[in-house]
Amino acid sequence: MAIDTLMAFALFALVSSITPGPNNLMLLASGVNFGFRATLPHMLGISIGFMVLVLAVGVGLAGLFTTFTWLYAVLKWAGAAYLLYLAWNIANAGPLEDKLPENAHKSGPMSFMSAAAFQWINPKAWVMALGAFSTYIPATSGFLIVALAAGVFAVINLPSVGLWALFGAKVRHLLKVERNLRIFNYGMALLLVLSLYPMLVSAQ
Repeated sequence: MAIDTLMAFALFALVSSITPGPNNLMLLASGVNFGFRATLPHMLGISIGFMVLVLAVGVGLAGLFTTFTWLYAVLKWAGAAYLLYLAWNIANAGPLEDKLPENAHKSGPMSFMSAAAFQWINPKAWVMALGAFSTYIPATSGFLIVALAAGVFAVINLPSVGLWALFGAKVRHLLKVERNLRIFNYGMALLLVLSLYPMLVSAQ
């Protein structure tokens, strides 16, 4: 994997991991209700569970793309289109309070195993994994490249999702300020669009 592609992939991993989604919103609610330390198993379950999902998707897609070479181009551009759509949604996102899971506070913190298993039914996790391999990782990558991608995602994902639990426990009030939330959303949307640059250049 070329350095510029790796950097773009890392940027994609950061933006997609740190922006609002089911995992982060549940971590935010858990941080508010149970504190940062009690939310640690939830955070670790997300990171490791998603790493396993990325490995499974990467290994499966490598063989699929070998058989259906045209599928790589289709998924590559479909992934780019979705990322632009996601960037638009991020830039125009409303207050976080409107998206919090209604029942997130009614039980104890999510366990490690529950959080890991949740990744397999989390739509954003699937889109992130598919987008990674259809947009940034070569279609015929071997297992070592797939493992590297999964490792990069895991290393970036854990502190990224951890920030949401920390926000919930310590600084959630910062995201209640409309101006701060707007700046954050615009910045994340811009970074997500910029992460597509190497893919667009290589397609020329």
